Amino acid sequence: MSLPPGFLDELRTRLSIGQVVGRKVMWDQRKSNQAKGDLWAPCPFHQEKTASFHVDDRKGYYYCFGCHAKGDAISFVRETENVSFIEAIEILAGEAGMQMPARDPRAQEKADRRSQLAEVMERAVQFYRLSLRQGVGAAARDYLKGRGLDGEAADRFEIGFAPEGWQVLWDHLKGKGVEDDLILGAGLAKPSQKGGKPYDTFRNRIMFPIRDPRGRCIAFGGRAMDPNDGAKYLNSPETELFDKSRTLYNHGPAREAAGKGQPLIVAEGYMDVIALVQAGFGAAVAPLGTAVTEHQLAMLWRVAPEPVVALDGDTAGLRAAYRVIDLALPLLEAGQSLRFALMPEGQDPDDLIRASGAGALQERLDAAMPMVRLLWQRETEGQVFDSPERKAALDRALRDRIKLIRDPSIRSHYGQDIKEMRWQLFRPARPAGARPGLAPGFARNRPIVPVAPTRASALVADAEAPERMRVAVILATCLTCPDILDEFEGALETIEPSDGDHRALRDALLRHAGAVDLREAVAGEVGAEALETLMSNTHVAITPSLRDPQNTDLARATLAEELAKLDAARGHALELAEAVEDLTGTPDETLTWRLAQAAEARDRAMRSQQTDTTEYDTGDNGARINRDERAALDALMEKISFEKRRK
Repeated sequence: MSLPPGFLDELRTRLSIGQVVGRKVMWDQRKSNQAKGDLWAPCPFHQEKTASFHVDDRKGYYYCFGCHAKGDAISFVRETENVSFIEAIEILAGEAGMQMPARDPRAQEKADRRSQLAEVMERAVQFYRLSLRQGVGAAARDYLKGRGLDGEAADRFEIGFAPEGWQVLWDHLKGKGVEDDLILGAGLAKPSQKGGKPYDTFRNRIMFPIRDPRGRCIAFGGRAMDPNDGAKYLNSPETELFDKSRTLYNHGPAREAAGKGQPLIVAEGYMDVIALVQAGFGAAVAPLGTAVTEHQLAMLWRVAPEPVVALDGDTAGLRAAYRVIDLALPLLEAGQSLRFALMPEGQDPDDLIRASGAGALQERLDAAMPMVRLLWQRETEGQVFDSPERKAALDRALRDRIKLIRDPSIRSHYGQDIKEMRWQLFRPARPAGARPGLAPGFARNRPIVPVAPTRASALVADAEAPERMRVAVILATCLTCPDILDEFEGALETIEPSDGDHRALRDALLRHAGAVDLREAVAGEVGAEALETLMSNTHVAITPSLRDPQNTDLARATLAEELAKLDAARGHALELAEAVEDLTGTPDETLTWRLAQAAEARDRAMRSQQTDTTEYDTGDNGARINRDERAALDALMEKISFEKRRK
């Protein structure tokens, strides 16, 4: 019925939800504060000993931290009294002393007709159940027994059988005095296109009653016994009682089981749900032959904050999961999501339980992946990302999906998880024996192993000191000015710090790029001590960009310069390392020329370093390293001359 404007507001104003709920619960006096309207009690919707059910009398709502039931006084009466919305309002209006508005006669007629349709559906339930027990249902009983359903299971789920014949149910209901329009209106028969009697909707099918959360039969699902039937499963047509986009099979019992702590499982069909319930997973539901709808998602989340979608382990099952992801992304809220449990290849939950038992299914549920993981799998599975263009296409596809999320906090966390998985996918692997600090491409193709006479030389041991200083400044600048990190993320991925602490900091920076508090996120992974050690180094502390963290232009210039110098120094180190490696063979003119080029490059670097204005290059450390490297070069040249003279 239609209520006048302001009626519900006035009703809620007059009511105390504490008094309404107080009729059903015993308040925990130690935990409750009656004066402030802060009330706690054991939850009336599920069995518990602790007081996890909270009522805020001033705001007029309740919430259970155990089963997540929530609502206002009206919803509380609806759930506890098992009444309709209007009936709950009538109860509360009587308590508040408010006169209910006059009923709309047409609305009353509609409500009366719905009640009549529900009665016709119950008659059909009884007819189908009786037919299954009779001789006409022998083949159907054998089929159910083969699927592991005995007579007790069939009774529990009220499974029946629709016999062959065009008017078997029609004639039965007419014999009970049911009017034609009610049989047709309930979707149990269809009018003949040839002018004859209406014919039964379901024929030669195993019948599964579909009930609403209040327990009323509103539709049927029929499984064909004839393998040549065009439709293996057939649902009732939509009626005044039945809207398949807003209905879940086994909704009422599943809600009750979920309230007692069982995980809410979303399966694909009737038999999967029945198998799950028989195996002890009582909170199992299924959509009705169609893809999950937005309304069904809302219904699922009202039962449990994180339902587990259990899908067949085949291509069709994965496609169904991917459709659910696209539907759910814009609807996500904090604490409200989905997880996905994929069955083994070629099996559905029913198959898995019959083949391996309930324990095998429980393992799949325990390993259910969060939605972000399945989203990543969809975009990457079977793909090869061997070019920048393919990587960019992946980035674009993922960005487009994440943009669908309306909640900014969830969108941010999805971005972080995607970055972490992207980092794991694209991070260059360092082969065994590869020298830290060399370009990744060289390390993959030609690992460097210093020969014995040079392994302990100053060239190898001390030349990494400037690199460590530059890497330290790069990392500290990124931590201090996180706004520019995304511009240098690609370059940061390519550096391979020789210092283990620096590697850990670099990896943490890339994983948490975009975090609200980058320094806190990095410290949470590597520890605050590692950050303090980095920032307290003298050559870091005196860097101009770190003294003025608000100057992003200065920070940007510092990063660009240090990365360029690091790249140039590594190119020089690469030449020397290759020359050192070639000393294991016979020196020739090519090697002599390469060493001369390396010496000249180093001389240019030395001259540049003498005019370097970077403040962390202070003292004579750099000069000492330059002298050592020059000495190493001279030693190499002398060895070549000696080898030639000996020849």
